[in-house]
Amino acid sequence: MTRFLFWATLILFSGQFANGQGPEGYNYDEAKVGIYTLPDLLVNTKGKAVKTKVDWRNRRAELLKLFAENVYGETPANSVKLRFQTTSVDKSALNGLAIRKQVSIFFVDYPQLPPIDILIYLPKASSKPAPVFLGLNFCGNHCVTTEADIPLSARWMMGGNNDAVNKNKATEKARGMQARRWPIEMIVKRGYALATAYYGDIEPDFPQGWQSGIRSVLGDTTKATNWGAVGAWAWGMSRILDYLQTDPAIDAKRVISIGHSRIGKAAIWAGAQDERFAAVIANESGEGGAALARRWYGETVERINTSFPHWFADRYKTFNKRVADLPVDQHELMALIAPRPLYVASADGDQWSDPKGEFLGALHTEPIYRLYGKTGLGTTTFPAVDQPIGKTVRYHNRTGIHDVTDYDWEQYLRFADELVR
Repeated sequence: MTRFLFWATLILFSGQFANGQGPEGYNYDEAKVGIYTLPDLLVNTKGKAVKTKVDWRNRRAELLKLFAENVYGETPANSVKLRFQTTSVDKSALNGLAIRKQVSIFFVDYPQLPPIDILIYLPKASSKPAPVFLGLNFCGNHCVTTEADIPLSARWMMGGNNDAVNKNKATEKARGMQARRWPIEMIVKRGYALATAYYGDIEPDFPQGWQSGIRSVLGDTTKATNWGAVGAWAWGMSRILDYLQTDPAIDAKRVISIGHSRIGKAAIWAGAQDERFAAVIANESGEGGAALARRWYGETVERINTSFPHWFADRYKTFNKRVADLPVDQHELMALIAPRPLYVASADGDQWSDPKGEFLGALHTEPIYRLYGKTGLGTTTFPAVDQPIGKTVRYHNRTGIHDVTDYDWEQYLRFADELVR
């Protein structure tokens, strides 16, 4: 019964209220957001101004520590020995458009852990190493493509008993279930590769999921600053990047971290910690992602910590009713991506994720991009729906609900063409 109630809550509060009506007691009225003061990016904890790139590098290290201690938890610094095993290569995938690889990442020192199984599509027409979008998926590699020979994941899956999931195991009905979110043909035709893995390979997404994931062997569960699931998923993205750097078909200097919803949070945190990522794309990442925590609008710190107690460090819960005391806010997280390109996206039917709060989070990174001689968004005006804006930092608020669509991918491909290639 406890598991059922947890997933009922998850479904309710991750559905994003497409009709614009939030749960009772949560604000969807901009006039009621109230007054808040953001931490100053350009002043360190000792009160000294950040004026140079050297100053910023010191401030950057300070902010990484503050986010680790107070929000996502401390990512273990342990060096983990990996073994990469290519399990399959199809040189004529997608009717000859792509080369498809399947690669497993094994943890040599922790043989009890399942591997991270990566699915990679490379543009067959490319004569040089391909830039790549790297993102985790929600339901197994078999769900991102309609190709019938992708092995069905045997890992724990979100959901109860339905056509796609039976007793938390995927069924054949799950094949291609989220293929529309991953327009692989569009991506490879533009000369990009796609690398994806099931986020549950790193840690299953429920409160006790850590017991069978990487957090069972790394970290300290007795500490309030121990890393949460978002931190584990971000760490897993960096381990996939470790593999990609060994693959001669991949341009390892052009790996773009991308994620939707909770994986959007992980994609930002991965890009903030790991500067090997060339750019970051956060699609409707909301609270704990791109949206400002101090805005009382849509999902709140208290709600996300209550619904998903395993996502963040335990210390984050101490700010549930005193968000103004947080020593950081999300504009500072995204500023850690600078001077690399950043894309933040919202949807007008996803008010739970606070589109304006996501826009403002992106906007307030501007001083750091300016420090590097770059223009961030380049405007302070919240754009009309379906009107992308920005320079090195991009933003759009798409028509529709909490989702990833071809419209989103069209913007991301254009963004990559202009800023990452």
